[in-house]
Amino acid sequence: MYMNALAAALLAALLACAHPCARAQAPIVIKFSHVVAPDTPKGRAAERFRALAEQRTEGRVKVEVYPNSQLYRDREELEALQLGAVQMLAPSLAKFSPLGVKEFEAFDLPYIFPSKKALYAVLEGRIGRNLLRKLEPKGITGLAYWDNGFKIMSANKPLLEPRDFRGLRMRIQASKVLDAQMRALGAQPLALAFSETAPALRDGVVEGTENTPSNMFTQRMHESQAHLTVSNHGYLGYAVIVNKKFWDGLPRDIRSTLERAMVDATTYEKTIAQRTNDEALEAIRRSGKTTIHTLTPAQEAAWRRAMAPVYTQMEGRIGKDVVGAIRQEVAR
Repeated sequence: MYMNALAAALLAALLACAHPCARAQAPIVIKFSHVVAPDTPKGRAAERFRALAEQRTEGRVKVEVYPNSQLYRDREELEALQLGAVQMLAPSLAKFSPLGVKEFEAFDLPYIFPSKKALYAVLEGRIGRNLLRKLEPKGITGLAYWDNGFKIMSANKPLLEPRDFRGLRMRIQASKVLDAQMRALGAQPLALAFSETAPALRDGVVEGTENTPSNMFTQRMHESQAHLTVSNHGYLGYAVIVNKKFWDGLPRDIRSTLERAMVDATTYEKTIAQRTNDEALEAIRRSGKTTIHTLTPAQEAAWRRAMAPVYTQMEGRIGKDVVGAIRQEVAR
């Protein structure tokens, strides 16, 4: 069913491009697909970009935003973008590894970013730009990085010491680094699509997960998780990407206008990301369904020691030069 739908969407896209003169007055349609809820940082920024793009192009561009995996799930959306069935995505950085760009998995390394300031120095500097350029041979143009924030852990028991993870089935994104992270803690990692995670937690397929507070709250994951630990052990961010052929084929003035709209939507996204997560964590606290724990300095030190081997295990996969460059940047 999925392949038939994808083939139909691709055929429609080809037909739409077949007679540009006959459709000169029709707006350029950008289908923007993502997997999270509209009221998350990514969802709200996608809507901001839609509004800015349509307003500033005076209706020459129409942006259709499809949240909550309405069109494609995690493993499907990148293929859909490369085929031209959708034009824009904002996948988490871990999702580029299956394309052969494993360097993005550096962002999954535990405790690699000591602060948002250090994180932004990497994303907005030479390292971040070089990583986006690596997507171009895959038919993808990177436009911006969007922030979600640092992750927390959840389960049906307190997760305070590394030994508390022993034997737990923990949902992760499809990332070799996250797999190694959970194994270092003694857990059993299971890679699931984001859209499958909340049902898997409710049904006991997995016993816990990691994510940002906004993603947990909007998907109501906390309702089946008795305990959350504010560990801030890992980062979750996104890259806003477009189909390169589509982007390069846009009229120059339209593309420039959309680039400026993306810059402004990105600035907006960064201003709301932390606040949205703080509000989500407070809403989880007020729900009374979940006990929230914060690691003590000694407990955090134990987590760091337990996960330190992940760096040596993954340097060969990610690239020692990439990991070294990030560590050098964040140490400034």
